[in-house]
Amino acid sequence: MKNIKQEKTKVAFKRFGALGLACVLSVAIALTIAFVVPKNDGVDVSTLPLDFNLPMENATVVKDYADNRLQYNTTLERWDCHLAVDLASDNLAVMSIYDGVVESVVADSLNGSCVKIAHEGGYTSVYGSLDKVGVKQGQRVKKGQQIGEASDSAGNENKTGGHLHFTLFKDGWEVDPNLYLDLQNK
Repeated sequence: MKNIKQEKTKVAFKRFGALGLACVLSVAIALTIAFVVPKNDGVDVSTLPLDFNLPMENATVVKDYADNRLQYNTTLERWDCHLAVDLASDNLAVMSIYDGVVESVVADSLNGSCVKIAHEGGYTSVYGSLDKVGVKQGQRVKKGQQIGEASDSAGNENKTGGHLHFTLFKDGWEVDPNLYLDLQNK
């Protein structure tokens, strides 16, 4: 009788053990994100000191900013926070949201080609998943100046199709671009 119970336990663990382990790991990752990822608490977003442009004309929000809930990433097939706004448009031109200086132009397999621009007031804008980048590090750019084109170069979101992965920072902290850009009707 003891062998039958042990055998049933082994069979049950083989069937459901991996699933249970996957669930426990998923919960652990979600809790880690919730408690370890820095939040933008203390950043005053009640005033709009700068008049930012939209980074694309006639854009649609493909995936919105989410720092307090998980969203499914179809490319990576996992749930995660999305600390940016993904925009798509028939017009692929991506423009600087404000005057600034290009801090960096880098490319990697996860984010594609990215341009980082420092603006006055402690703001930094990052434009990811770009193609045809037309600016260089150290270059001054004007509000509305084209810096590249939206593409599917970001390996971590390439199933999204051609889009701009736009991130905004205030004093080094990621902030919700919806609080600074007129994205509500997009």
